[in-house]
Amino acid sequence: MAAAAAATTTQMDNTRSLSSISSTSSLLFTRTNEFYKIQNRVKFKSPRALSIRATSSDSVVTLLDYGAGNVRSVRNAIRHLGFGIKDVQTPEDILNANRLIFPGVGAFAAAMDVLNKTGMAEALCAYIEKDRPFLGICLGLQLLFQSSEENGPVNGLGLIPGVVGRFDSSNGFRVPQIGWNALQITKDSEILDDVGDHHVYFVHSYRAMPSDDNKEWVSSTCNYGDNFIASVRRGNVHAVQFHPEKSGDVGLSVLRRFLHPKTNIPKKPTEGKALKLAKRVIACLDVRANDKGDLVVTKGDQYDVREHTKENEVRNLGKPVELARQYYKEGADEISFLNITGFRDFPLGDLPMLQVLRLTSENVFVPLTVGGGIRDFTDANGRHYSSLEVASEYFRSGADKISIGSDAVYAAEDYLKTGVKTGKSSLEQISRVYGNQAVVVSIDPRRVYITHPNDVEFKAVRVTDLGPNGEEYAWYQCTVNGGREGRPIGAYELAKAVEDLGAGEILLNCIDCDGQGKGFDMDLIKLISDAVSIPVIASSGAGAVEHFSDVFRKTNASAALAAGIFHRKEVPIQSVKEHLYKEGIEVRI
Repeated sequence: MAAAAAATTTQMDNTRSLSSISSTSSLLFTRTNEFYKIQNRVKFKSPRALSIRATSSDSVVTLLDYGAGNVRSVRNAIRHLGFGIKDVQTPEDILNANRLIFPGVGAFAAAMDVLNKTGMAEALCAYIEKDRPFLGICLGLQLLFQSSEENGPVNGLGLIPGVVGRFDSSNGFRVPQIGWNALQITKDSEILDDVGDHHVYFVHSYRAMPSDDNKEWVSSTCNYGDNFIASVRRGNVHAVQFHPEKSGDVGLSVLRRFLHPKTNIPKKPTEGKALKLAKRVIACLDVRANDKGDLVVTKGDQYDVREHTKENEVRNLGKPVELARQYYKEGADEISFLNITGFRDFPLGDLPMLQVLRLTSENVFVPLTVGGGIRDFTDANGRHYSSLEVASEYFRSGADKISIGSDAVYAAEDYLKTGVKTGKSSLEQISRVYGNQAVVVSIDPRRVYITHPNDVEFKAVRVTDLGPNGEEYAWYQCTVNGGREGRPIGAYELAKAVEDLGAGEILLNCIDCDGQGKGFDMDLIKLISDAVSIPVIASSGAGAVEHFSDVFRKTNASAALAAGIFHRKEVPIQSVKEHLYKEGIEVRI
């Protein structure tokens, strides 16, 4: 039965038509005053009588998906564990659930808005107060509290005492918290039995704090500046701030123990070594169509992806789905897809890339980022698609984060000229609806050597490697269109601007170092990671395991990304992890 349910759901997912791109999601977001009004096209029935009767099969999980962000990964994890899925359509579906999972994503106010307007809030409270099996994930935990300061105060479900507040970035901790952190388990939670000293994946800007009033609920905490609540448990009711569906095998064990509470699953011995937030090692896959039209993983040499041969073919380093699965098994903390293929006039027509995301997310349970062509488009028929719609389809196809490049540069230039946040840029739109933790800005700068830092209006630094004429300084000019066009803005100015506009993370490339294998550009990475309070991913130039430890020791980078050395098997991911661990740098083992 579970297999049949899973097959039916997969078939429905794969037959989604692009002509109905605006209506395929059950929920649509529009801006209303301070919050988002979420309009539901399904007619929800009012919960006239809140009586509970468990009618679902033991092999089916009821899923509350209100349409924000990537819930496909939760679906895939549930199916991977052998269960079918019943989607909540009415409040009665909540009341009649045998077990309920609420993978909340997005903004607190938007979620409470839809829960209240559809009668779901009342049904959820009734279900939980009856001690029915419940698992909340991320925002699904936060909504259980009394209120949140996010765009607020905003009232929550009020089941757990406490206020959800924003992390304090004044103490040097980067907000949002993005990455793999350790748990301090405070009481028997059952679903955390296999976590032990392993890392789990967090991505959030807001958290609830433990107190005397809620201590009976708290089952684990996590330290990020302060000890915040990482999970709660009372009876059959569980909720976690981290993402089990993105926490690899350890996260799957959390879901497995929730779905099989009465099964005598032996507790695994503790083998992890997690102490704090880990530095991340990210595998990047540049994906484009080759001359035969097949999607391949390629790698550039200073952004040139063609072989220097008579045929001048696109460099082919493997198939994207297969490589992503391989890197997941080898221990990659995240997988990043950069879509550099030719669907620049209409990215939603790029069905192969969307399918890559869907297939990858079926078996890869770590975060997936996708970038390339995320901006406003008008198709050949005159139909306009906003960048928000483009991003939404990527999220629905399995992406956890989207990466914006050229469009963010233009938005930053306008912002620096006017000082006005219009709210219309792709960066602002997407971060407003999905949260800034879902938006990465990819910066592609190149060095411009100068003799004195006052020679330009942009931030310049003294460089380690002198210029061709002995220049001691350089500024980093940002580029667009795959590095082909320079812009009148520096990397420092761009980074500061996009942080203000809502970016949650910066992917920092360097055209000069790309494909050279001589190490990351430390001058650039230090400049940017010291300038912003959001996480920075170091990219371009890795050629040896020592380059990773160097960048983590000498800069404030939160993660390091590599491509070619992994694709060509010159340096395995596990070798990088082992080296970092031996060097005393916290990593997920």
